[in-house]
This record gives sequence, structure tokens and C-alpha cells, in this order.
Amino acid sequence: MVVSICRMEETKKHLNKKWEISIMEVHGDDGIRFKVTRSLPELSVSETNVFSSKEEAKKQFDEWLK
Repeated sequence: MVVSICRMEETKKHLNKKWEISIMEVHGDDGIRFKVTRSLPELSVSETNVFSSKEEAKKQFDEWLK
């Protein structure tokens, strides 16, 4: 499986919490996927969700910023 990450990457920090949230476009053998990750660097904790739809990924990204 060949995976390359390109084009879209956006990272923002939550205003009150110390979460870092990013969204990336990932190209692989099975097409384009969108990876949304939030991490708490101080504790080395992260959560990642992968979506086939850009709209769903953006919705998750915006929800985590709330």
C-alpha cells in the first residue's frame, strides 16, 4: 500500500484547551481520504478519525474546535 500526504493540511489550537487539531488529505491505493487528528502534546495523547468525504472531515474538525 502506497500512501502519500499532500495538498491540504490545516492545524489550529483550541481556545480554552490545549488540543492541537489538524486535517490532512491522504492519497492512497483506495482513493482520497481525509484524516482529522487532535492531540494533546503535553500528555502524548491523540485521537484520529479518517473520512472518505471532505465535508464529514471538516464537520469533525469544526466540532473539535468548539
